[in-house]
Amino acid sequence: MILVNTDYISGKKLETLQMVKGSTIQSKNIGKDITQGFKTLVGGELKAYTAMMDEARALATKRMVEEAENLGADAVVNIRYASSAVMQGAAEVIVYGTAVKFK
Repeated sequence: MILVNTDYISGKKLETLQMVKGSTIQSKNIGKDITQGFKTLVGGELKAYTAMMDEARALATKRMVEEAENLGADAVVNIRYASSAVMQGAAEVIVYGTAVKFK
């Protein structure tokens, strides 16, 4: 499966299937929330939250790819990511794009 954030793939003619997406909502446990809260007092990267968002993006991407594969797609083009806080310490990540087949 080819994944790109452009609306084309060089050298390929594309047949559009439909939009596909994947999403997840993730949170860290209370212990991580507390330790990351202390980190905000001194500044620096909140590594537990960075890891959480990396995991969330990977899971959302996997779900989008599964949806595209179920359609028989060869690739997903024009991929975009978005995230939002749904509550303190929890974030939603959504990824979407257009599933395509090669002509």
